[in-house]
Amino acid sequence: MSEVFNFCAGPAMLPKPVMKRAQTEFINWQQTGCSVMELSHRSKEFMALAKQAETNLRQLMEIPDNYKVLFCHGGGRGQFSAIPLNLLPEGKHADYIVSGSWSSAAAKEAANFGNINTIDITDGSGDQTSVLPTAEWALSPGAAYVHYCPNETVNGIEVFDVPNTNGVPLVADMSSTILSRKIDVSQFGVIYAGAQKNIGPSGLTIVIVREDLLGNAQKQTPCIMNYKLTAENDSMYNTPPTYAWYLAGLVFEWLKEQGGVAAIETINRQKARLLYDFIDSSNFYRNNIAPQFRSLMNVPFWLNDESLNAQFLEQAEQADLVALKGHRIVGGMRASIYNAMPIEGVEALVEFMAAFANQHT
Repeated sequence: MSEVFNFCAGPAMLPKPVMKRAQTEFINWQQTGCSVMELSHRSKEFMALAKQAETNLRQLMEIPDNYKVLFCHGGGRGQFSAIPLNLLPEGKHADYIVSGSWSSAAAKEAANFGNINTIDITDGSGDQTSVLPTAEWALSPGAAYVHYCPNETVNGIEVFDVPNTNGVPLVADMSSTILSRKIDVSQFGVIYAGAQKNIGPSGLTIVIVREDLLGNAQKQTPCIMNYKLTAENDSMYNTPPTYAWYLAGLVFEWLKEQGGVAAIETINRQKARLLYDFIDSSNFYRNNIAPQFRSLMNVPFWLNDESLNAQFLEQAEQADLVALKGHRIVGGMRASIYNAMPIEGVEALVEFMAAFANQHT
């Protein structure tokens, strides 16, 4: 079978060396005679695995010592609830920056737990969608925190500048951008990310929270969403998603072997440039995001003749290029090119797109 390149937005492809190692270790992990998914999360073997995974993530992201790293259930949507439950006291409000589908969903969910001030920063008045520069965001005085999504998976919009919130804790949904490029963790109060894009399989969520923000949870906060309780119990107040944690640990090791986040960022920028440059040079395809806000991870594009969409997807699958259908909200196509996507996959996609365009022009 020829190599398949999976452009799914999530659950996304994992690095092949990680999958091969997991396959080898599946039945007998570290000579225990058991799969890692069968071992107690409180066994010395799993505790060592968990500690090493956290250590590697801390090294990869250069996470300061005054931050806790939590391995949680519930995906990004679970954190849409957990953030206000942990950070929004009664009588206060939070600013929610809306730049696309996921930030909008986060604001809608947070409104169930407190007073939310929604700030739309998108501008679709021209031929290309743009967003306001961070210095022009209309942040409100007295906010408990500011929430935003640096990379909108559906819309293909990425905000590269970190907003200055004048000391107000900044909360970032980094589900589709974590570990793809270097960031300064100390600029954030909370970073959270569903694992199923750049970390591992679905079912695991990483939360990186500054210690001074612990202990302020609303009374009704469920115990497994309480950051302080989770931190005090090393993410094991209840049984964690152990196999997903194990696979995330393997991905962290793989990423270190590639040279870390700085090295993978260089490759990610090469992949994105290759695909965007081809789209921009074509009269057959288009991307409608202003260049300075184009996502490195999720590249939406449209055929100028959308009657050819079904044929494009069918032939792409025949060429072992799968999961290119765009999100139902925006239509068109979408190529998600996370860390695990090799540059050869993007080269194969561009080659196919060129051949398909030549067929129909």
